[in-house]
Amino acid sequence: MRISGGKYKSRAFKPNKKFAARPTTDLAKEGLFNILENRYDFEGKTVLDLFSGTGSIGYEFISRGCKEVTFVEKNFNHFRFIQEVIKNLKIENARLIKGDVFKFVFKFTGKFDFVFADPPFDLPWLQEIPKAIFDADILNEKGLFILEHPKNFEFSRHQNFRELRNYGKVNFSFFEV
Repeated sequence: MRISGGKYKSRAFKPNKKFAARPTTDLAKEGLFNILENRYDFEGKTVLDLFSGTGSIGYEFISRGCKEVTFVEKNFNHFRFIQEVIKNLKIENARLIKGDVFKFVFKFTGKFDFVFADPPFDLPWLQEIPKAIFDADILNEKGLFILEHPKNFEFSRHQNFRELRNYGKVNFSFFEV
C-alpha cells in the first residue's frame, strides 16, 4: 500500500500476514483522487473513513491537506495497523475509533464534508449503507458520500446518487446531500 499524492506521497506501508482486508487498488485510488482533486479544495475539510481497513483512503485525504480524518475500524489487527501508520507518519489530525460503523454513525453528533465507506464486499447489508449514511445525517451541506463496492450492486435509484465510476473490479458510487 502506498500513498499516491500530497505531503506523504510515495510513502509505502505493508500490512502484516494477519491482515484480512481487501485494500483499494492503487489504480482505483489514483483515479478517485484525480476526480476529487479536480472538483474540491481539501483544505479545511473533514473526512470520515468507514470500514477503514488499511486506512489508505484516509491517509490520502490527510496527505492532501484535509483538516481532520476520522477512521472507524472494527477489526483489531486493522485498527492496530492504522494506529502504527498514524504514529510512523506523525499524523496529528487523525481520530481512530475501534468500533462498529453503524453504531458510530448513528451516535455521532457532528458532520463531515466527505464520508468514504469501503465495506467488505460480502457484507450482507451493503445495499443499505447509503440509506444509513443519509438517515444518520452526518454529511455537511454540499457533502459527498463515496461508497466502494463490487459491480453487482446498483445504487442509481437512490435519491442522492450522482454518478458511478469503475476501475476494474472496484466501483465508486458518489452521493451528494
